[in-house]
Amino acid sequence: MLEARPHLFSRTPVFLSAAEVAALRAVVLAIEEVVRNRAYRRAALAWAPPVAARDFGPRGALMGYDFHLTTQGPRLIEVNTNAGGAFLNALAAQAQRICCADAGVGLAAGEADAFAEAARRMFSREWSHQGRTGAARRIAIVDDAPAEQHLYPEFLIAQRVLAADGAEVLILDPAELVYRDGALSVEGAPIDLVYNRLVDFTLDEPRHAELRRAYLDGAVVVTPNPHLHALYADKRDLVLFSDLATLAAWGVSAPALEALKAVPQTVQVTAERAEALWRERRTWFFKPTRGHASKGVYRGEKLTTRVWAEILAADYVAQRYSPPSERRIAIDGRPETRKLDVRLYTYDGDVLLSAARLYQGQATNLRTPGGGFAPLFVV
Repeated sequence: MLEARPHLFSRTPVFLSAAEVAALRAVVLAIEEVVRNRAYRRAALAWAPPVAARDFGPRGALMGYDFHLTTQGPRLIEVNTNAGGAFLNALAAQAQRICCADAGVGLAAGEADAFAEAARRMFSREWSHQGRTGAARRIAIVDDAPAEQHLYPEFLIAQRVLAADGAEVLILDPAELVYRDGALSVEGAPIDLVYNRLVDFTLDEPRHAELRRAYLDGAVVVTPNPHLHALYADKRDLVLFSDLATLAAWGVSAPALEALKAVPQTVQVTAERAEALWRERRTWFFKPTRGHASKGVYRGEKLTTRVWAEILAADYVAQRYSPPSERRIAIDGRPETRKLDVRLYTYDGDVLLSAARLYQGQATNLRTPGGGFAPLFVV
């Protein structure tokens, strides 16, 4: 599988300072404080669809916080509720520690070694948070056509890790699921918990109807789920995360407000703002409110009038452009430059794993020569 995905991992490490690491973690804690704020929750859920209204209890398995490292400090670009790569990065970090242990450097020593147990404990807690007792007997890792996904190897690793506690772990397409008589099942076998890797964050697509019905009835534990996406990862949430005056009025603490200076100013694209945004487009980055994987995103300076018209007709936010930092690498002995970002994988505010990604172009698609997930060290 890795031979078919030659750019899943980069051979070049990325280095962060201890101060940068502390700043990244402070942002995670600040976002968690905001999401617990009642006024924020009312605002974020006001623009969410009805499917996201109810809180079933889960906190969100493997949230992803993506940062650019700028000359003004780290910038939180977005939060993801279906962040891929954690199980792959844990495996790679273990290998890196083995071959480079004498270097005496590492990010959050023990993260990689502790990750498998932390992942199992995380899903056990998600089960309990929805009021379940005992243990989940059958877990489904769910994505559309999972075997065709670029990160399918990760599903296999996750399957092995989660099965170590005795649960049966299946990798399924949602079309295989059936919801009948209050139970979600596959070929007659009931599913207790779904590790949701779908990018249909509101479960609106017809092929996800059975999972949606089971979720709304509380018949299965789904993590992450539409409620969590509405609170953390709808791009409109960045409007609130970056509005420090409003957050202060809602009672968010001074340390959290200081950390949230790392969130670039974000505004909704509206007809009233259209003229000003177009005029200043070179300083903005445009994102669809429910987008993923850099699909439909545009750097302002590259906008055409045709694309601008499409943006105005859709649901978009504009985020102040924060350029990614760069890493010099060698490909066949030739020096080249790649962009980089940093991702923190978290659960309920705790950082479980840290990783970097090297890429070229606009998207971190894990298909760039010399790019991919990169070992991350603190110095």
